[in-house]
Amino acid sequence: MADTGETEPCDLVTVPAREGLEAVDILRLRHGVGPVLHDRECDTLGFIVPPGTAERWDLPGSACTQTYGGSRCGAQPPVTGSGWLVPPEGAVIKATEPERLRAALNEAVSMLRVVDRST
Repeated sequence: MADTGETEPCDLVTVPAREGLEAVDILRLRHGVGPVLHDRECDTLGFIVPPGTAERWDLPGSACTQTYGGSRCGAQPPVTGSGWLVPPEGAVIKATEPERLRAALNEAVSMLRVVDRST
């Protein structure tokens, strides 16, 4: 299929940066991670996930919305005021699988609780 320059629909799971960074590491080590955005203040990260994820996403502490982008976002992030933490060309997969992301986020939150208790 020829690239027409149009963007593909995708959903975006937004999480606090601290949990998101841990989840990125977990996914990189285990399954691979799709493109990931950061906001300019580095308060949140956004994981590109397949379209339709927003309809069934219910993980507390996160939000999932529809956007446009996916694998053909190129240098321009699909959300105004954001930049790439993991750009599409550097991602192992074109979108992070929602169940793997959910598991990585749950593990990240648990790990950070342990770290916070020990400090």
